[in-house]
Amino acid sequence: MFPVKLDRPLAILDIEATGISPRADRLVELAILRLDPDGSEHARTWLVNPTIPIPVETTAIHGITDAVVRDCPTFAQVAEEVKQFLADSDLGGFNILRFDVPMLCEEFARAGVAFDADSRRVLDAQRIFHTREPRDLTAALAFYGGREHVDAHGAEADVRATLDVLLGQFRKYSDLPTDMDTLDRTFNARDPFNVDRSGRWRWIEGEITVNFGKKKGARLRDLVRDDPGFLKWIVKNDFPMDTRRIAEDALKGVFPEPPRLKTTTATAAAAE
Repeated sequence: MFPVKLDRPLAILDIEATGISPRADRLVELAILRLDPDGSEHARTWLVNPTIPIPVETTAIHGITDAVVRDCPTFAQVAEEVKQFLADSDLGGFNILRFDVPMLCEEFARAGVAFDADSRRVLDAQRIFHTREPRDLTAALAFYGGREHVDAHGAEADVRATLDVLLGQFRKYSDLPTDMDTLDRTFNARDPFNVDRSGRWRWIEGEITVNFGKKKGARLRDLVRDDPGFLKWIVKNDFPMDTRRIAEDALKGVFPEPPRLKTTTATAAAAE
C-alpha cells in the first residue's frame, strides 16, 4: 500500500530527452505511473519524435536513436492525450523539479496546450533524500569521523574535518584505489564529448559545438565566419577560463583537433 493518503491521483513520471535543456532540447520518451486514490495503478509510456536529431552521446545514455523514433508521433500530436492521462494529478518523481517538470511544461507550451504545473503538488524523492540524508561536510564528518564539526565554516576547521573524512573513507572502503591517477579517473570522470571542463563546448561529429543558450548546436567554425560577436561576448564575460580560451583561439583561427578517443566513441555510437 502506498503510504501517502491521496486525495487526488499522483502521477510519477520520468522523461528521456535529447539533452538537459528544457528550452533547447526535446522530449523523446515519457513514462507515467498514475496512482489513484482508490489504490489502482495506471501506466503509460510514449515514444516521441523530437523533430530534432538525438545526439549520439545522449543515445549512449538512454539507448534511443533517431531511427527508433522516426515514425513516432510528435509531442504536439500526443499532448492532449498526455494531458488527459495526467488529469488533475499531483506530480511525483526523482529530481523532477529541476528537469522533468520544466521539460514537460516547455513541451506543452510548444504544442499550444495549456498545462498548469504550479497548481499541482509535487512529491520529489530526491528532495526527501537530500533533506533526510545531508551530504555536507558536517554530515560526512559525523558519518566517517564519528565526531561533531566544531567551528563549521572556519577555513582551518573545515580542512581538518575534510582530512578526517578522507581518512575515515579509506578505513571504511578497503577497495578504494590508493593512487591519485585511479582515484581521479574513478570519481572525477570527464565526459569524453566535452571540450571544456564545464561542457559548454561539445564534440559532435568531429566539430566543436555550442552546448548552451540560444546558440546551442552551432558549430564553432561557423560562428567564426557568421557570428564572431558571439565568441567575443564569451571572451569578455564571466565564463571559465578554458571556455573563454577556446573562443579566443577560434577567433585567431586556431582549432584543436578532436581527440582520438572522442572521435572513436562518436563514430561507434553513430554506427549503432
